[in-house]
Amino acid sequence: MTREQFSEISKTIPNKPGCYKYYNQEGELLYVGKAKDLRKRVSSYFNKTVDNAKTRRLVVLIHSLEFTVTDTEHDAFLLENSLIKHFQPRFNIALKDDKTYPYIVIKNEPFPRVFLTRRHIRDGSEYLGPFTGVLQVKELLEMVKQNIPLRTCNLNLAEANIKRGKYKVCLEYHLGNCKGPCEGWQTADEYRESLQQVRHILRGNVGDVIRTMKEEMAAYAANMQFEKAHILKHKIEGLQNYNSKSVIVNPRMANADVATILSDEQNYYVNYMMVSMGSIVQAKTIVIEKVLDEPEEDVLSLALEDMRTTFQSNAKEVIVPIEVQVAQPDVRVTIPKMGDKKKLLELSEKNAAIFREDIRKKKTLLLTGKTREEYMAVLEELQDALQLPDLPTHIECFDNSNFQGAYPVSAMVCFRDGQPANKEYRHYHVKTVEGINDFASMSEVVYRRYKRLTDEQKSLPQLVIIDGGKGQLGAALESIEKLGLTGRMTIVGLAKREESIFFPGDSDPIQLPFDSPAHLLVRRIRDEVHRFGITFHRQTRSKGTFKNELEAIPGIGEKTATELLKEFRSVKNIKTLTERELTRVIGASKAAVVWNYFNTPATTD
Repeated sequence: MTREQFSEISKTIPNKPGCYKYYNQEGELLYVGKAKDLRKRVSSYFNKTVDNAKTRRLVVLIHSLEFTVTDTEHDAFLLENSLIKHFQPRFNIALKDDKTYPYIVIKNEPFPRVFLTRRHIRDGSEYLGPFTGVLQVKELLEMVKQNIPLRTCNLNLAEANIKRGKYKVCLEYHLGNCKGPCEGWQTADEYRESLQQVRHILRGNVGDVIRTMKEEMAAYAANMQFEKAHILKHKIEGLQNYNSKSVIVNPRMANADVATILSDEQNYYVNYMMVSMGSIVQAKTIVIEKVLDEPEEDVLSLALEDMRTTFQSNAKEVIVPIEVQVAQPDVRVTIPKMGDKKKLLELSEKNAAIFREDIRKKKTLLLTGKTREEYMAVLEELQDALQLPDLPTHIECFDNSNFQGAYPVSAMVCFRDGQPANKEYRHYHVKTVEGINDFASMSEVVYRRYKRLTDEQKSLPQLVIIDGGKGQLGAALESIEKLGLTGRMTIVGLAKREESIFFPGDSDPIQLPFDSPAHLLVRRIRDEVHRFGITFHRQTRSKGTFKNELEAIPGIGEKTATELLKEFRSVKNIKTLTERELTRVIGASKAAVVWNYFNTPATTD
């Protein structure tokens, strides 16, 4: 739709509150918005220069629009919320994540069971939650089990079955975890009272449960049933302890929802907390991708309403840092300046900030997906830091692994465009090296790798990293020279401890800035080759596909070698022992064989 076309349409748009909908040429709903003044808001898309690229793209796609007038801006907010949830237009913010939250279900059956589930079935059962984590649910269920006896069996406790005496009490009854409704020892009314206590605990209202238990304890004590009173006393203390741990603010504070919003260039971060009886009973931070650079108050309004619906909140107050709209007219919006509510708001902001920083760190560490442009920027930084002639879109890294004198294996990992190319990873059994010789092993595997690539006429990497000291780097260079590949790629060594990078012939290594993306990429490549090599080495050991250096000694078998390694930990330690020390473990005759093998000078012809 051009500005000229819109100028004709704009005359029909009233200066009243309402919702507007944009459609493309195929009739697809692109965007739903609300406005205090429909004509002014819609005109802003066409009559001013838009900075946001996604908004410019939306304007290009708009072919037609519709609007709905409402009595108030609040009604427009409700209509917008409903339309977004129903149609989920692609240019509106997405509020739903793909996580299935756990619930605690009170099953619709005689003497209902209470258990954890992720399936919300419309079978008449009561679902409490959802909860933000399984550990939280399990902790709550454990508290319920310790304090409120409920049945856990899946028997059909219909009244007819109980009257016929079909069932007998199980071990749970004798342990005090169930009151035996299967034999009629607990009535349905008594069981319902227990379920009501469960509801109180799960909703954070532990105080009512404690008061009920105190009344029961006093009744038991009055009837001289001191043992039962003592059991209740312990349960009360447990509930009080749990309550004191979870109370964040004044326990006399009314139920409320707390929400804050932070943002960066790409996302909004909304933290939501549900407060009940002074305790935070739910807490969740969600990420909302920026689409059209919506105002924070609009995003927070939609997100808060969505979270209240998700967590079934009926609180009559919301505590927020900015003015928001809420669906229910009887809900009070509070922007606190001091006191307990301000502390709650600060806690919510702190959680949102920590979450945002955690996302940023993970992204910097390449633990979450980046765009190709972001990966290229990291590679350009690495190219500049190492003064590489070409952009290192293809990087390979080698490492040797050995354990307690075992013949080594080697590993190579490959990264393309800054990301692992798992199909190009390679393992190597060292074939030509006798004993432990990291230099010779590195020389062999580097030669084998690039001999194969040249024979198959495949592309060579721009950067090769040798994880080890200058000796291993020199050994790798010898193989490169033998293959006539000198100058065709850059080869560097990576110091194992300092994470310094050194070039052949240079006395001073290069130390990349510790927090730089280039350094973090190199570190990730090194960690990946370690992981890949160690995994292969363990698999090789478990299959028994290599022999220990001790087993190469004539007359020494696997059992003797294992005994020595178990006692002295490594071949290096064994080489320093006296014959007498060896005799203590494997006997005099074998000790003499081992000692002579390591201490007899080699003869030359």
